[in-house]
Amino acid sequence: MTQTLQQKLDAAGDLVHFLRNQQVGPNVYPGVPAEFSNWRSEQNAWATKAVLFNQSYHMVELDVKGPDAFKLLEYLGINSFKGFVVDKAKQWVPVTAEGYVIGDVILFYIADEFFTLVGRAPAIEWVEFHAATGDWDVEVSRDERTAARPKDQQEYRRNYRFQLQGPNAMAVLSEAMGETAPDLKFFNMTTVKINGCDVRALRHGMAGQPGYELFGPWADYDKVHGALVAAGKDHGLTLVGGRTYSSNTLESGWIPSPLPGTYTGEGSRAFREYMPGNCYEGMCSVGGSWVPDSIEGYYLTPWDLGYGHIVKFDHDFIGREALEQMKDDKHRVKVTLALDTEDVLRVQSSALQKGERAKYMEFPSAVYAMHPFDEVRCDGKVIGLSTWVGYSANEGKMLTLAMIDPDYAEMGKAVTLVWGEPDGGTTKPTVEPHVQTEIKAYVSPVPYSETARDNYADSWRQEGVAR
Repeated sequence: MTQTLQQKLDAAGDLVHFLRNQQVGPNVYPGVPAEFSNWRSEQNAWATKAVLFNQSYHMVELDVKGPDAFKLLEYLGINSFKGFVVDKAKQWVPVTAEGYVIGDVILFYIADEFFTLVGRAPAIEWVEFHAATGDWDVEVSRDERTAARPKDQQEYRRNYRFQLQGPNAMAVLSEAMGETAPDLKFFNMTTVKINGCDVRALRHGMAGQPGYELFGPWADYDKVHGALVAAGKDHGLTLVGGRTYSSNTLESGWIPSPLPGTYTGEGSRAFREYMPGNCYEGMCSVGGSWVPDSIEGYYLTPWDLGYGHIVKFDHDFIGREALEQMKDDKHRVKVTLALDTEDVLRVQSSALQKGERAKYMEFPSAVYAMHPFDEVRCDGKVIGLSTWVGYSANEGKMLTLAMIDPDYAEMGKAVTLVWGEPDGGTTKPTVEPHVQTEIKAYVSPVPYSETARDNYADSWRQEGVAR
């Protein structure tokens, strides 16, 4: 008999210890080279010219179709669905009955009674569970990310997905189309023609620059990709590799790594008893200096992630009652922390000596678990958590995305990041023996990039965060 997630967690005992010692590192970005040129130039290109991210391989896709598709997704999400119509998309966020974030994905309204969700697995698994066990007239169809597919199915997906981004992105798209590219509002879609292929285009942004997410059937992959590359030759278009891809979030301010709040709580017990032990929650890892007394110490609310403005009490949804009770509480604020350069150099220089060394900081992304959580301290106490860390060549800084007590969210305030795991580190293969150290950091706006702050002024990334 297949072990359920609940049985696996019961057998694990201490869930904090279990997740911190899982034998997996951070998410991988398969299907593309680690670098096409070098990660510094690839980062610089999204700020100065144009880049083409290839998102075709690393995300899960779920099609939801049927008469009840709209109602199901509305019931599972904190978002308002008023005015949500075909050819629009939104950052869709489900929470548990206790009000803790499960994850977030992009929800595409493809056609009447037809939606697609794209992103990490936790939110998608939540939809699959409710579609299978509830009284909903829907059909769901999952297209698994490449890393979790059988080897003979890793060369193709249901759809290709490309992200065209940067100051020259619109010029590249116009040349590829043979006409002026559409100027849509943020998170609106249309259909365009590229090299004879119908391509769905979503006005979106990942690094704070104008851009589009372009997607369509896998059979058109080569024709569309080739046309975009050819169109970009005179506009400085740079292809971005897997090593660089995950670092773009440091400038744009999106936290991609909330641990799903489904490990405990009666509201998600049926989910745990339904899901197999090898689902995302049973296989992912946690890392960093923050070690809470219980798994709930990792759970996040929508306000922690800057999604407070997304919460709308204009419909019935799972977790509504809990969020209504939380809404007037004091909430942590999402900020960027700019790490002190001298302290970063001290950490890195410890690798060039024998004896005690700090946890190595990988470039450009220093994330070494699927869910990183580091302590942020000030005045001798923990004031928040850092959840993503890496280097921006455009800013010349090591940055982290963090959520801190609003009393400490003054721009420029000096705080402390605790870097490295306690007691020499966990048994994750990405963790070498090391000693913890403290790094001075300065509270900074989110998004950190000035261009991103301007371009995201009216978007989901910008509300409820420190500027």
